[in-house]
Amino acid sequence: MSRKPGMIHIYCGDGKGKTTAATGLAVRAAGSGMHVLFARFLKTEDSGELVILDDVENITVLHMKKAFGFIWNLDEEEKEEMKEMYRMLWKQILECAKSGHYEMIVMDEIMAATEVGILTEGEVLSFLKEQKGRTELVLTGRNPAKSWMDEADYISDIQKKKHPFDRGVFARKGIEY
Repeated sequence: MSRKPGMIHIYCGDGKGKTTAATGLAVRAAGSGMHVLFARFLKTEDSGELVILDDVENITVLHMKKAFGFIWNLDEEEKEEMKEMYRMLWKQILECAKSGHYEMIVMDEIMAATEVGILTEGEVLSFLKEQKGRTELVLTGRNPAKSWMDEADYISDIQKKKHPFDRGVFARKGIEY
């Protein structure tokens, strides 16, 4: 497949739709024959998109063996276990990138992974610089590092204007996850 060199996409902000946008981009790429790696940080395995993504030809989802829930509900031992599990996910992403098989890598909520100390801004920045021009890289989450934004080719800042959560309505299956 002939295409332009890989670029960096950031979907950020406090609005709903960052993961949805990244998922849509992954499906578009897969439908165009690109091989896509889809990895998620700090999320559970019951999000509706995973059922579909697992069935899409050309998309590989890296599933987690355990879900931890919200980090602020974890004790120190659980936090360490969670961090180790996501460090292993990061190593998988690096290995998959080295393989050269994937033309797009989606890292959903990678910004949250740096905020809680699983990854550092610098190690993600190094990865972005190494892969830029080779692989489409898609990052989602709130508060991207300035250094990542400087490297990015696309930045979509998704802002909340109104959300049912503000009225006490919690995440709904099929809509928010």
